[in-house]
Amino acid sequence: MTWKPLGEILVSRGILKREELEEALRLQRESGRLLGEILISRGFVHPVTLYEALAEQGNRLYAGRNLSELLVSIDPNVVSRLNPSELLRLALFPRRIANGTLEVLTPFPDNEAQDAWLKRTFPGVSVSKALITPYELDWLLHFFFKERFLAEATTGLFFRAPEESAASVLVPWQWGILVTILFTLLAGTFFAPQTTLRILFAIMNLAFFGQVLFKTIVGIQGATPVASVTITEEDLASLDPRTLPVYTILLPLHREPKEVIEQLVHSIRSLDYPQEKLDVLFLIEEDDAETLRACKEAHPPYNVRFILIPRGQPQTKPRACNFGLAFAKGEFLTIYDAEDIPEKDQLKKAVVAFSKLPKEFVCLQAALNFYNPTQNILTRLFTLEYSFWFDYLLPGLFHLRLPIPLGGTSNHFRTEALRALGGWDPFNVTEDADLGMRAHYRGFRVGILPSTTYEEANSHIRNWIRQRSRWLKGYLQTFLVHTRRPYYALRVSGIRGILTLWLFIGGTPLGYAASLILWGVFFGWLVTRSEFLRTYFSGALLYIGAVNLFVGNLLGVYFSMFAVFRRNLDHLLPFALVNPLYWMLAGVAAWKGIGQLVSRPFFWEKTVHGLHKGKKQ
Repeated sequence: MTWKPLGEILVSRGILKREELEEALRLQRESGRLLGEILISRGFVHPVTLYEALAEQGNRLYAGRNLSELLVSIDPNVVSRLNPSELLRLALFPRRIANGTLEVLTPFPDNEAQDAWLKRTFPGVSVSKALITPYELDWLLHFFFKERFLAEATTGLFFRAPEESAASVLVPWQWGILVTILFTLLAGTFFAPQTTLRILFAIMNLAFFGQVLFKTIVGIQGATPVASVTITEEDLASLDPRTLPVYTILLPLHREPKEVIEQLVHSIRSLDYPQEKLDVLFLIEEDDAETLRACKEAHPPYNVRFILIPRGQPQTKPRACNFGLAFAKGEFLTIYDAEDIPEKDQLKKAVVAFSKLPKEFVCLQAALNFYNPTQNILTRLFTLEYSFWFDYLLPGLFHLRLPIPLGGTSNHFRTEALRALGGWDPFNVTEDADLGMRAHYRGFRVGILPSTTYEEANSHIRNWIRQRSRWLKGYLQTFLVHTRRPYYALRVSGIRGILTLWLFIGGTPLGYAASLILWGVFFGWLVTRSEFLRTYFSGALLYIGAVNLFVGNLLGVYFSMFAVFRRNLDHLLPFALVNPLYWMLAGVAAWKGIGQLVSRPFFWEKTVHGLHKGKKQ
């Protein structure tokens, strides 16, 4: 049979236009990728059509036309003794051994590493190869190994390092301390109520003051321009598309409206990164038929793979991400939320940054901000908060070499380092903050990436409280997990790391919760001038609480005011004055999170997206 170039086969069949072939060949010269990958990723050719042409070109069998017949032909005894991670890495799947020959299914038959592995694993057995598409390979791996992937995604961290997992809310000694505290409070309330309430009020004031002081110091440090790495236009221009690594994007999706999915697909297509080097995974819950249908109707490019997450508990974002991590092919990996719009060059900036930074930097956190900051008062206040958090607080933590709690999106990882860390904790509802702390304790560092991802600011109070209560509940989970080994934490992170854990991770939700009580006591005294309050708190304590509350809120207003300048959001400046009302809402969310920590610790309260487009809650 006369060998013909792949492009010519497709053109002669009328599948590919001549100008499309020329464009694909140009992209191949620029990127160094296989022509078939480019044709698929650009949508010029359907994967099945491409592999039928490849089968004709190489005189091979394409085995993926009838998946039901293919499934019946696979010998599970051959498959079950193999490691699915190796099969994914080598892009192969064993079919059966027939007449002394191992039949192998693979999208890439000409692979020396594949041949060497087969020779080691099946010594003395001859091998024949048939073609399947990469999507069919994913399907086979999912069908035969989903229970193994699911077990690793759900309980892998718990069984490897139970002390790092939030599967248990409290360990025995923490239960002992909690019971002792509760017993002491009950006894104190019965025998010495005045003294007990005064001590509690003093502790709440101390907690509130401590986290305010800590954030003030960190925010001041962040006000000084500090970059973990400098990325210039020349750096980006010098990148050679042929040497750019494959980049995996995880996109956990759950009950997302059609408009949000369409925006997401547009964002992926708009990224300034070779499409054939993007490995995009839509992570969709198996029982979420509506989102799956919306994803199909959006017609994403063929570099998008649909990974269905099997039913199970806890049904959380980190569990879905862990399942997707098993299928990730990229050297680097990032996560975006459904409504995210990252800056177009963000992936290239991450590649440059990782190339300049030492290996101890396993993650880079991009800044988050909002594309609907002026929708209403709530979105304006949310924007002020995010601007301070990502433009001042996180850089301040980096400058002070303190642990950095990651944001839930736009974290960029070295993929193998992420796997070595054990992925995310599926039982922690702010898995990002936990992973940042865990990386710090393992001796790794998190850097700040000078790029921004734009999200949808929550515009409905009820939806905002749902989202914020989950975040604050997760911060408490993270605090409880990382206080289980106090001597270890002190040894690996020092006193500053401990202060971050107590005053930032634990102090944030407890400070918000305390502030609501402080406001309640203050307004109760202001309105009634009640002698009852004086009896239990004494005048001095009331004055100290009022001063503490006002100084803390004044500092918060001040930081919100100067947070606008780095992003030229001067029009939001007046709204900083009403921030105390926003923090009262955070106090409500904190108490809701504390309640759920007791009643529903692993419940993932879904944030509704698309509200800026008029979608109902």
